[in-house]
Amino acid sequence: MSPRVGPVRRPLWRDRDFGTYWIAQSLSAVGDSFAYLAMPLLVLQATGSVARMGLLTAVAGVASVGAGVFGGVLVDRYDRRRLMITADLARLVLYSLVPLAWLAGPQVWLIFIVLPICEAAGMVFQVAAVTAVRNLVDRDQITEANGRLQATYAAAAVGGPLLAGVVSARFGPTAAIAINAASFALSAAGLWLVRLRQPVRSGGGPVGDGGAVAAGGAIGAAGRERPLAEFLAGARFLWRQPALRSLTVLLSVFIFLTFGFTDVLIYHVKHDLGGSDRTVGTVLGLAALGTIAGALLAAPLRRRRGFGVTWVGAISLCGLAILGIGVAGTVPAVTALTAVYLCGVSVGGICSMSLRQEITPDHLLGRVTSAFWSTHYSLGPAGAAVLTWATGRYGVTPVALVAGVGCLLIAIAGLCTPIRGAGSVAAVHERELQLATES
Repeated sequence: MSPRVGPVRRPLWRDRDFGTYWIAQSLSAVGDSFAYLAMPLLVLQATGSVARMGLLTAVAGVASVGAGVFGGVLVDRYDRRRLMITADLARLVLYSLVPLAWLAGPQVWLIFIVLPICEAAGMVFQVAAVTAVRNLVDRDQITEANGRLQATYAAAAVGGPLLAGVVSARFGPTAAIAINAASFALSAAGLWLVRLRQPVRSGGGPVGDGGAVAAGGAIGAAGRERPLAEFLAGARFLWRQPALRSLTVLLSVFIFLTFGFTDVLIYHVKHDLGGSDRTVGTVLGLAALGTIAGALLAAPLRRRRGFGVTWVGAISLCGLAILGIGVAGTVPAVTALTAVYLCGVSVGGICSMSLRQEITPDHLLGRVTSAFWSTHYSLGPAGAAVLTWATGRYGVTPVALVAGVGCLLIAIAGLCTPIRGAGSVAAVHERELQLATES
């Protein structure tokens, strides 16, 4: 009988560690949704430029991609829980600087320093958070756990922007950023109470055997390799696995087309439709219901339709929604279509993340996740800059039409790659792992 990882399986709702982790990250998600709205509003209020908003998004994206190069190495080398706590505390301090500095007047330059550093810390946190799920639940519970986490994040994102819009309208965006800073303290406190399971190698021995740092994220001899060599080990696995390689390439193009979507949406609601800060918050909050729907639908859709059909359908839904936003002329219509778009993003993202978690060895999971996100987001900063520049020059409608058609082409391309039959990958993963990790 093959060895089990961690304790005897129990329902997720009765798992104390998963429940604590779930609550802590949900509270943090509420705070994140405040900054999600407040940061672009601060720049837009201070400069009046959608292009400047896009530049901030691009700079932050570059920092995130850069952090992704070494983030996976850190996650596989050191304790994952402690890394997440450290990232939370760093963001607590940095985000707190913005409202304090704003007391002396607008300090746009500070945002261009704080946000990239916070995004870099956030990338390390996200890599660790994805790998932590593998150490919290059994393998056949991964998609369910991801769905529950994403659904709760989305539920928090519904109320978050609504409250952020009210707070920003009454007290200013800096107050919303202060609330975001406080949320990281709650997240760090929750993570301190969580204990991750110690992973087991395919040969049966725990990762901690032979002097490696214990559970939740250390590696043995690989920890002595150079960081670049460790990162490339994850990149090689990602590239040699056909379905993951195809996903990485297509999702990189997808992120180029959509990375600046939030900036464009905020500009569209405020500039074209004449909405207020509260209106923007309402649109983003109600649209997040689509993320909840997608998170709840991801696992059953994948079980019934398979990975390939579900993922291609989700990307197609995103493209159709963006096309609709380009021609919609009312706030309710934009809100509904944004919810459809976020539903597609949620389903596709959960399926993609779960597939990587299922077929990647634990000792490589941080580096594979890091390699994926570094590649996946590498085109994002340029895409955000191009998207927002084009919006300022040509308007929302033509930009949305181009982006929507591009997403539909990505979905069509997915039918011509191993993604189409990726539902069978999990069933034969042992054989493919051996081939992928040879040499």
